[in-house]
Parts: sequence; C-alpha cells; structure tokens
Amino acid sequence: MLDFTSEQLERYSRHILLQDVGVEGQEKLLEGKVLIVGAGGLGCPIGLYLAAAGVGTIGIVDCDTVDISNLQRQIAHYTADIGRAKVESAKEKMLAINPGVTVRTYQEYLSAENIRAIIRDYDFVVDGTDNFPTKFLVNDACGMEGIPFSHGGILRFDGQTMTVLPGESACYRCVFREPPPPDAVPTCSQAGVLGAIAGMLGTIQAAEALKFLTGAGSLLTDTLLTFNAKNMDFRKIRLTRQKDCPLCGENPTISELSDNVRPACGLQEKSVRQACDAGH
Repeated sequence: MLDFTSEQLERYSRHILLQDVGVEGQEKLLEGKVLIVGAGGLGCPIGLYLAAAGVGTIGIVDCDTVDISNLQRQIAHYTADIGRAKVESAKEKMLAINPGVTVRTYQEYLSAENIRAIIRDYDFVVDGTDNFPTKFLVNDACGMEGIPFSHGGILRFDGQTMTVLPGESACYRCVFREPPPPDAVPTCSQAGVLGAIAGMLGTIQAAEALKFLTGAGSLLTDTLLTFNAKNMDFRKIRLTRQKDCPLCGENPTISELSDNVRPACGLQEKSVRQACDAGH
C-alpha cells in the first residue's frame, strides 16, 4: 500500500471519504494510467478532472495547435495559448491543478502504425477524437490490445458515449459497422456545437475512467448513453455484442489495423450524428 503524505490525504480527502473509493481506491487512481486521445472539447475536461483526481499517469495524444475558435469549449486552453501545441497547453493546466501526477504528451498523428505502441502502456483509453476513421482505429486497436476504453462524441446540442470492455461488451463496431462516406455528415465547424456540451460529456467520460480504475459503480458497457441539452433529455440505449461483428464477433474479419483515410489528429472538431437516434 502507498504511504500517503499528509498533503495527499488532504488533497484527496473527498475521495477517501467515499465508501466506494476510500484509501484503497485512491491508491488505485495514483497507480493508474489513462490515455486521452484528443486535447480538444472532450479531452480538456477529461484531462483536468483526471489530474485533479490523482490519476498517476495521464497520456494525451493530439497533433494540433490552439486556435481562437477552440476557446469557446476547450477549457484547458487560454487566449495566451493560441498557436501552442494543444498537448503542451493541456499538460501545463493539468500540472497546475495537481503537480503530483505525470503527464505524457504525444504531439503526433494517430495511425495504424503507431497506435498500438502508444496505447499498450495504459490501463484505460478515453476517445475524444474528431472523426470516424480515428474512432474506428481506436476501437480496433483497443480491441486487439484488450484495453478498455470510453467512446464519446458531440454535435450541436447532442452528446453520446459508451464504454467498451474488449471481449466482454459490445464494441463500437457492434453499433456502427464502418465510417460513413466522407462529407456524408456535417462537422462541428459546419453545424456548430454548444460549448458546455463538451464539458457535460467530457466529465461523464472522466467519471467512467475513474470508476474503471477504482471499481466503483457500474460502467456504461452494453449501453449507449445519449443526451440532448436543449431539453435535457437523457436516454440509455441497450446494446449487445453482435455475433457478426467484424472485430469481436464469432468470425472476425479484421485482423490488422488500417487507416481509412489519412492519419487524423486527436481533435474534437468533427464528431457527428450517426445512428440509434444518438448525437455525436
């Protein structure tokens, strides 16, 4: 067991008071490793809350730099950060909240060539990416590596998320078989997004990561949680593993990773509405 300092006991006291977390749960957080794919609208609140919670090692993947249009929702980036690498901007804010955690940065494109090497050092992956090809790449790589992950997407006033435990629960391909054709659906830059929606969904995804590490509560497995903030309607759609899923089904056809399009940044700019009446 870790030997908590008096500062740590005070910092994490509200966690330690929770019956479902306690000292043992906080120890698991401090020993945990979570990778965030995307330092944008979802990745910012996810990173801030994981750092505040004391997750010991947090990785962030994003190839982009801060733009003024990001500031409406990407709360880890400030006006003075315009032009900086998003991973460095986010790391600075995370360490300012909690200098006791380790933040690893990956300012690079995610691709079939590098994703497995990046994710395999982590206990849990949080997907806050901006496009379908990268979302499917994260799903497939996590499935092949056996690493649990949280999917999330936003558009306009809508959000959706699900948690995947490879080999146990429905995966992203069980619900959405393949990326839609390019330009078949609008992007956030085309259709817009309410900034606070990113915070709503990002904190849900952060909670899933914390629950996974501590073992508290039940995860959003075999469940697609969707919400519309215009009227604050939340909905849970029950999912099941599909026998004909090309990744986790009885006769899988996906044995190697591939890039459907050019390697994509881990941004949260272009998540879109797709199926099950859910909003990306």
